[in-house]
Amino acid sequence: METITLDDVDRGLVHALHVDARAPFSKIAAVIGVSEHTVARRYRRLRSAGAVRVVGAFVGTRLGQVAWTIRLRCTPDAAAPIARSLAQRPDTFWVHLLSGGTEISCVTQSRPAEDSLLLQKLARSNRVISVTAHCMLQGFARPSGWAGTSFLTADQVAALQPEAPPELDEPVELAEGDEALLDALSLDGRAGHADLAAATGWSESKVSRRMERLQRSGVLSYEVDMGPEVLGFHAEARLWMSVRPSALVTVAEALAAHREVSFAAVTTGPTNLVVAVICRDMPDLYRYLTERIGALDEITHVETAPVVRTIKRNGAVLPL
Repeated sequence: METITLDDVDRGLVHALHVDARAPFSKIAAVIGVSEHTVARRYRRLRSAGAVRVVGAFVGTRLGQVAWTIRLRCTPDAAAPIARSLAQRPDTFWVHLLSGGTEISCVTQSRPAEDSLLLQKLARSNRVISVTAHCMLQGFARPSGWAGTSFLTADQVAALQPEAPPELDEPVELAEGDEALLDALSLDGRAGHADLAAATGWSESKVSRRMERLQRSGVLSYEVDMGPEVLGFHAEARLWMSVRPSALVTVAEALAAHREVSFAAVTTGPTNLVVAVICRDMPDLYRYLTERIGALDEITHVETAPVVRTIKRNGAVLPL
């Protein structure tokens, strides 16, 4: 990825996209005080450099799927190719190399009857030393809410905040053409209706209606796909924690309020809380672990694995 240095306009654009990923450039421009042409040009520059893009994210749990976070320990020569193979799967997200390149973590979504298929495939490889799967029971923090992107004022955020459409109460099932629509949005969450119509074979009006329905049902969300290093954060880690059950929700809520936390979820498995942490550098990560995590007596055990490389975030891997 090309090295990018963000100025105030770029930071405002990034924060605006976190507030409303499909906001018209004209609206963003009016809020941050520059021209629409400037905003469009800045976004194209960031996207072409591989620094920032908007993606459409499929939320399978809204269709009865189960989300799992998987942790693999591999032989040192195997971790990178296995991680790349996992990243190519449509049902995996947040694929990271950890701990000096000897571990992999990823998230997958599948129907309960299919949960064991990926795990069985991984277990058959003699280069995979161990596999641990944690079912995610309840999320408390999501990457879209990470405080590290904050730049705009409260009034600017309020001006950008889209009006939340009423959620659909009735269940939604994927229809013919939805997969093509979701695939196209996973590559470019700001794709226009004309391009999406071409991808699905639908009319533009049908594309618009279906996108709205999928979003209202919670099956489709829009995320900003961006490495934290773009904003000057160079130390990421995954934490697996054991917390006293009576304090589990309290601790999860406390961690979700930390600026350093981009993700937190209660899970099944040998530990009961998984957390993603983003810090400025390794000394900052040390302070976070010793001062903020260390102050929570209800946490009885912590395993920390630094992120060495991110292979895939929440969106399709772009073709080389």
